Amino acid sequence: MADDFTKRVRHRNGDDNSDKPLSYRGALHILGLVLLLVLAAGIIRAIEPVVLLFAIVLLLAMVLNPVVVSMERRRVPRSVAVGLIFLTVAAVIALIVFIAGPLLVAQLEELGRQAPVAWDAIRSRGQALAVRYPMLQDALPPAEQIAGTIGAKAGGVAAFLLRSTFGIVGAVFSVVFGLLLLVFILSNPQPLVTSYLALVPERYREPARRSLARMISQMSAWARGVVINGGITGTSTGLLLWAVGVQPALVFAVLAFMGEFVPNVGPIIMALPALFVALSMGTTKFFLALAAILFVQQVETNLLVPFVFGREMKLHPVMILFFTLAMGSVFGLAGAVLALPAAALTSILLDEFYLQPRRLNAGALDEQAKELVAGRVKLPDSDK
Repeated sequence: MADDFTKRVRHRNGDDNSDKPLSYRGALHILGLVLLLVLAAGIIRAIEPVVLLFAIVLLLAMVLNPVVVSMERRRVPRSVAVGLIFLTVAAVIALIVFIAGPLLVAQLEELGRQAPVAWDAIRSRGQALAVRYPMLQDALPPAEQIAGTIGAKAGGVAAFLLRSTFGIVGAVFSVVFGLLLLVFILSNPQPLVTSYLALVPERYREPARRSLARMISQMSAWARGVVINGGITGTSTGLLLWAVGVQPALVFAVLAFMGEFVPNVGPIIMALPALFVALSMGTTKFFLALAAILFVQQVETNLLVPFVFGREMKLHPVMILFFTLAMGSVFGLAGAVLALPAAALTSILLDEFYLQPRRLNAGALDEQAKELVAGRVKLPDSDK
């Protein structure tokens, strides 16, 4: 009798962990959920450019909203604050274009003229090395095959970079539309947040509110981290390559800055053109350039990234790399740029809606993980 009463109480409180067979209605619910997810994935795939555009705009709104709020606290009207932010950004872009633009274009043209000469120099050095060490002739593929492979890979990279775009006219339209959408969101974001909270069931509303607040905080930290890391990495890379005589150093500095938008993979890919030019100038130049790039990346990985990102974005490098490759494969370059925000959002949602409600003992879990990694777990004889 007492056992039956206990079971009824536990069932009423949701604590009944007894195994129950899957009912017909439960199976229909699972099937309906799977079909709904498949349908949602198909719709997202069909309107992929629109989804990416809105995702980028919402991300920018999360980054800029704290700035607008800070200006509002200084009694600046919100509409005026939004206008001042856009004017400041436009002025900075115009300053960069008019001052650094002509020099950057000239160096890009010089890099284009250097490419055939650099390839001929690399091929000549490879042939000389093969003559000096005959065993390498069988190990290394012919130069024409290497050139064909590089050309095919370059075409694949170009296709990767051009994915998720609308073409020239569509891209211009998307930028203009995105800016207008960003203005509308920043000018009055409260109705959107209200609708978001209203759509969430009441029992999940508080975790949803915390998730949005944490996401805004982490995206601000991400934007600051990208700008700080990119500025330091780009400047130091350009200066070091200029010091060792690898030109055009400004182009390589800009590429290093842009590589910071794609975590882990971006800096490595953007370093390849500099190494290609350095290799054409000789083995010494190549190793000097490689040492400079590795030094900058080590400083970034071990000092800048933990200092800038470590406080706010507690993401494991494996998780970041997975989302970078997955988002890049599905959505192209825009997806790779959005990889870290997607990883942060996934981590926040899992924590708020799955881990925290279970009230896990984090200390005990860490201790168990430490024992597993150290190999100190003793298994029963039957499991060995």
